[in-house]
Amino acid sequence: MINESAVIDKVELYEVKIPLKVPFQISGGVSYFRRSLIVVLHSGEFKGYGEAAPFDEPYYSSETISSVKALYNEVLFKRIVGKSISSINHMNKILSEGIRGNNFAKCGIENAYWELLCNKNNCTMKELILYKLKAMETEEKYLEHKPYIESGVSIGIPVDGKLETLAKWTEEYITDGYKRIKIKIKPGWDISALELVRNIIGEYPLWTDSNSSFDYKTHKDIFKAMDKYNCLFHEQPLHHDDIIDHSKLGKYIDTPICLDESLKSYKVAKQALEIGASSIWNIKIQRIGGLLEGLKIYKLAVENDIKLWGGTMPESGIGAIPIINLASLCGFVYPADVEASERWYGAGNDLIELEMSKDGRIIVPTCTSVEEIIDKNNFQKFCTKII
Repeated sequence: MINESAVIDKVELYEVKIPLKVPFQISGGVSYFRRSLIVVLHSGEFKGYGEAAPFDEPYYSSETISSVKALYNEVLFKRIVGKSISSINHMNKILSEGIRGNNFAKCGIENAYWELLCNKNNCTMKELILYKLKAMETEEKYLEHKPYIESGVSIGIPVDGKLETLAKWTEEYITDGYKRIKIKIKPGWDISALELVRNIIGEYPLWTDSNSSFDYKTHKDIFKAMDKYNCLFHEQPLHHDDIIDHSKLGKYIDTPICLDESLKSYKVAKQALEIGASSIWNIKIQRIGGLLEGLKIYKLAVENDIKLWGGTMPESGIGAIPIINLASLCGFVYPADVEASERWYGAGNDLIELEMSKDGRIIVPTCTSVEEIIDKNNFQKFCTKII
């Protein structure tokens, strides 16, 4: 029996700044570093690590590194330090009461609590996830899981704006063994980029990610024209708060639609299901406020034939551990966005080094504390203690 209770004695907060191997550009902006926040919860002799990983500027969500730090200092840490937490659900409630949104901030603390409980109970993250899913009365067949995830690569928009650069990257990633290709698109960088990549990779699995940059009325025929390129789906083509127009677009074109930015909570997922907004969902633990909400959405999805896959911001290896565990469940049918650390940061620079096999697999860690596998030299090099 797993004991979900703990008294939070103190909290540490670190700011991370790891240089990216290659600048990563999406429709809303470009990143040259992976900045994030690491939360460390202490309870007696036990620790738990979590990560909040918004961008520097609010082009993916309304949160930023600065806004999360402010909420931690002014509100959330005061709610938990010195307090007795009875369960994961109790922690989730404490973080949510009277606070709208701010899911990245909530995620950093809640996931640290999950990790603390793994340490305290001497169990793996996978074991704790399965325990919680059983407590939620999830059918046994949906608890099946693999000891690995399949990894797909997410190719950003080249900062130089050249199709030749996109072609070079695509050829390299196919050689590396990634199980599918995803390309970032935006108005003006759409059909030509997709056609180029499809011609390079042949029938290899492919989809697009617009990060909410298109408008239904203005751009629907662009997506109609993309049907001939046989994408698995188009990820979040329309507004970041929309599900209605995504439903319309899904009926207008042949290629399925996947929700990302819009899918902020279990409640929104349920509404999307009711109106038939999409048949495919991306679960990003950062975006939805933590692993518990991810389990609720997982259960809803598998019980209603919604196909899933695991997303990433990306986080460091510390923040990737929860989604690697979750995405190894049988309801996740497409390769995850979690990639080898070398792809993002160069070899040997992550806080926890994630390695991908030549057949595109990343092994689910079996440690009972991520502190066992953290690269302490990199942690000291790239993390600055704030609290």
